[in-house]
Amino acid sequence: MAYYSAKTYYMNPILELPSGKGYADVVYLPRRNVDKPALLVELKWNHSAKGAIAQIKEKRYASWVENYTGEILLVGVNYDEKKGHDCVIEKHIL
Repeated sequence: MAYYSAKTYYMNPILELPSGKGYADVVYLPRRNVDKPALLVELKWNHSAKGAIAQIKEKRYASWVENYTGEILLVGVNYDEKKGHDCVIEKHIL
């Protein structure tokens, strides 16, 4: 549902975007004249959302969108079979 809801404000998501030292799972870039942040999303299974954020930073996934002039949010999402899901969102600081 998140993919469909985002279409109002964001272009089609870019999946497995090569950037930095690996691939960002999902990148959302806002449509023109929309005041929304770019989103870099890393998905994990049975790990941690904090670990997903650490991977985004370590592998420099934001390097591809650093010329974007607006705010960039790093989003780490983990689904754990026993605990359910958790999510961490941080502002990207250059």
